[in-house]
Amino acid sequence: MQVNVPLRAGILVMALGLSFAAFAQEQTDGAPEQMDKIIATIGDKTVYQSELTFAESDLDPQFAQLPPEQRTAAALSALLDIKLMAQQAEKAGLGKDELFQRRVEFLKDRALHNEYFKAKVIDSISDEKVKARYDKEVAATVPEQEVKARHILVDSLEQAKAIVEDLNAGQDFVELAKEKSTGPSGPQGGDLGYFTKGRMVPEFEEAAFALESGSYTKEPIKTQFGWHIIKVEDKRDTPPPPFEKVMDQISRVLLQEEYLALLQEARATIEVDVKDENLKKLLDSVKPQGNK
Repeated sequence: MQVNVPLRAGILVMALGLSFAAFAQEQTDGAPEQMDKIIATIGDKTVYQSELTFAESDLDPQFAQLPPEQRTAAALSALLDIKLMAQQAEKAGLGKDELFQRRVEFLKDRALHNEYFKAKVIDSISDEKVKARYDKEVAATVPEQEVKARHILVDSLEQAKAIVEDLNAGQDFVELAKEKSTGPSGPQGGDLGYFTKGRMVPEFEEAAFALESGSYTKEPIKTQFGWHIIKVEDKRDTPPPPFEKVMDQISRVLLQEEYLALLQEARATIEVDVKDENLKKLLDSVKPQGNK
């Protein structure tokens, strides 16, 4: 089962380097008074617990392997260094530069974007919503037929015909495969497991799907690998993947869809006019369908 979302929609959610999982991990469950307690002062500036939490979530991924205490110490050291250098930069007048102010505005906008994304999208994706989407996809998926088969592979037609005679005489297919098959599945009694159409070479596939469960090919089948005697043990419709196996994928798809819908709603109320024609063409080339 493949849950689909417009391919180019993913560009939107990744455009600002937004990672759903990482962003969710940044959120904390601490009470406001715990988050905002004062943990240090630098000159006349106050450093809050919330800032340490932000710094810890922004550490390089290599720090994720550290014990919690060391990770917190690394984040605190980095935070204090940042605060110290920021004060020095202010004294040097660097914060007044127009380009710097634009960067600050961008960072503010990105933070607001993330908060809005969390409030409107992440918090709306419940376990029940994910399961409902799974059930919908399962119901809409037309199952393929698959067969469970074994085979015995040999080099010549004469060898293959002799094995068919042995089977006709009542000898066990599994034991004959272990004894005589030259294929890699021979030691496992020729077991190929379940497979759908398109997985095997055409001659083999045609013969396997034509057999009834429990029967084997009375005439050997020739392929590029040699001569096969095929036995089909079972036929069934492909079962859907377990919910637990695809729930993360479905969650990501729902997040993308909700995010795209949120953007389309915003674009319907706020005009976006890209002045540079070359940039406009680039934007149009990655714009999802229906996003004008």
